[in-house]
Amino acid sequence: MQDIIGRLNAKKAELDEKRGDEGFTLIELLVVVVIIGVLVAIAVPVYLNYRQGAADKSAQSDVRGAISAVEQFYTSNGNTYPATTSAAAGATSLTLTAISGSAGTITLSDKSQLGYVYNSTAGTYKICANNTGGSGKWYIYDSAVGGSVKASTATLTISAC
Repeated sequence: MQDIIGRLNAKKAELDEKRGDEGFTLIELLVVVVIIGVLVAIAVPVYLNYRQGAADKSAQSDVRGAISAVEQFYTSNGNTYPATTSAAAGATSLTLTAISGSAGTITLSDKSQLGYVYNSTAGTYKICANNTGGSGKWYIYDSAVGGSVKASTATLTISAC
């Protein structure tokens, strides 16, 4: 019986020794921390570029929505365009005013600023937008030229795009 108890105690002591060696070494922990740091250094710039791209796309979308709103306003108000107007960053909408008839509203994305300039002598208009969270590009639509929304890196103001 003493022999069996002695062997059990020996096995228990052996298991206790193995359990004492189960922790990570300092080198292993440092390697893990360095790997996590490298992954974060790669992920943060990618995420910021993604956010800038999304902000730019929202400004482009606001211009396209404004084109539709202006053209709808034109047909609803006896073939007259609205007066020049603009909305700074932080505004949620831009109201198109009518001489007579119904007014129109353009809904803006978060942090977008949009300008609408009507040229009464030529009967054309320009719409420009920018998102303060984006890359700084302005997106412009000129009804005299038509086509798609163009990007510009020039410094513009929303009141005179």
